[in-house]
Amino acid sequence: MSTLVSTPWQALLDHCATLKGVHLRDLFAGDPDRFARFSVRVGDVLVDCSKQRVDGKALRLLIALAEHADLRGWRARLFAGEKINASEGRAVLHPALRYLKLDAFPSPQLDVMPEVRAVRAHMREFSEKVRAGLWRGFSGEAIRDVVNIGIGGSDLGPKMVVRALAAFQRPGLRMHFVSNLDSAHLAPLLDSLDPRSTLFIVASKTFSTQETMLNAETAREWLCAAAGKDAERALERHFVAVTADEQRAAAFGIPARNVFRMWDWVGGRYSLWSAVGLPIALSIGMNGFERLLAGAAAMDSHFRDAPLERNLPVLMALIGIWNTNFLGASTSAVLPYHEALRFLPSFLQQLEMESNGKTVGRDGKPLAHPANPIVWGEIGSNGQHAFFQLLHQGGWLVPSDFIASAQSDFPLPGHQAPLMANFLAQSAALAFGKTEAEARAELTAAGVPEAQVATLLPHKVFAGNQPSTTIILPRLDAFHLGMLLALYEHKVFVQGVVWGINSFDQWGVELGKQLAGRLLPALTGETDLAGLDQSTGSLIAWCREHSDF
Repeated sequence: MSTLVSTPWQALLDHCATLKGVHLRDLFAGDPDRFARFSVRVGDVLVDCSKQRVDGKALRLLIALAEHADLRGWRARLFAGEKINASEGRAVLHPALRYLKLDAFPSPQLDVMPEVRAVRAHMREFSEKVRAGLWRGFSGEAIRDVVNIGIGGSDLGPKMVVRALAAFQRPGLRMHFVSNLDSAHLAPLLDSLDPRSTLFIVASKTFSTQETMLNAETAREWLCAAAGKDAERALERHFVAVTADEQRAAAFGIPARNVFRMWDWVGGRYSLWSAVGLPIALSIGMNGFERLLAGAAAMDSHFRDAPLERNLPVLMALIGIWNTNFLGASTSAVLPYHEALRFLPSFLQQLEMESNGKTVGRDGKPLAHPANPIVWGEIGSNGQHAFFQLLHQGGWLVPSDFIASAQSDFPLPGHQAPLMANFLAQSAALAFGKTEAEARAELTAAGVPEAQVATLLPHKVFAGNQPSTTIILPRLDAFHLGMLLALYEHKVFVQGVVWGINSFDQWGVELGKQLAGRLLPALTGETDLAGLDQSTGSLIAWCREHSDF
């Protein structure tokens, strides 16, 4: 594609060839100010990129690549509310959802803020009633359990944030999330709940997503069976909807006053800042939710205003491009050293791979180079006893993001310092490794006989040179979590601009849905197997014989 086949791209290829044999040890040895040069502070968030395999020239060339791709222009279009999601003819205005000033946004001519503020006010009124015990169920009980029914961005975002901010959650109000069509997700949960004190949030922009609606219908049947003659009132008191389609919500039985509006300019994976975040507001309060918005807005301002060479989302995006397209990494790991961030890797999988997991650019032509790597991850302290062996000695290039909070959410004596020691040690070990000479000296100093040293030595050498970024929050509260999530959102946007991708559509999600719609009648015996490929037809025949549809 034209944005990639360029003079800056070729210059980066040439420079990468000169750096291929340079170890991170050498980069640090040659620059006593490397940490200061390659770390950025935004407020009290510190991001250290010094363990990435880049030098000053590589960064200058990467900035030139971003300039060549007109990053400044695309950024301006994003914040101006232009329809940069061209394949769907939509603006991309999730920054409006966390805009907390009182003026117009994105412009006086296209001001979406009156509607956004109205929904926020609705969220505040409702969440405060529920949290105060004033929103009563059909039998007069206060709400004690909230079940969010959604999938994709309507599940991953709010679930991740509620888990991340569990230290701030209202006692006595339990939050649950259901997304899977598999009845093993919903059925055991319903068995544990009291219908008189359970609130369901059905989150679906179209109110037609198969997984969400089937689970919602099952929950409705469970509630109505318990309510008996009070079924209509039960729906009114126990179901709310987050959707852009009030008519479908009404047909389901949810009155208009229980509907929290969405807009077509909010993409699912960017929707936690909208009423999709209602579970967050219920969990930590609307003031806490607005602190989350404020943190994201602070990162929006930094992304808009900071020079590219000190712009955190830009730097992280360009370093990711360097790792993928020039160093040849096909995967990227997210390693939070914080139990509350357990769902962050899965959230970022959707954000990054659904946005930029494409081989066709905005112009409809094939990309000249691979785009998004495979994103995966796990809580870092657990990963150390699972896959870190491969990171250290497996021979694969795996760039990583190490994320931690300087302060613990739940302080216990003697826990935080060892956690942070492991956090810092692993990124250092991955970067610098252990040479043969160092391993030999270590074994000799331990009194290992020379013959045994020769045997053990190959197993004691660590190549190092694994690139990583270290992100340290002062504490994991709503404001700093908002900053972190917006940082990754803008990183994805920048990468999409440079790769020439529309990061805001997801046509690849649709094919499987369409196929499932055609296969369902065949599975249930309503249609025959004619026209199906040999494998699928045979598998359906086996399922018909052995399943209990």
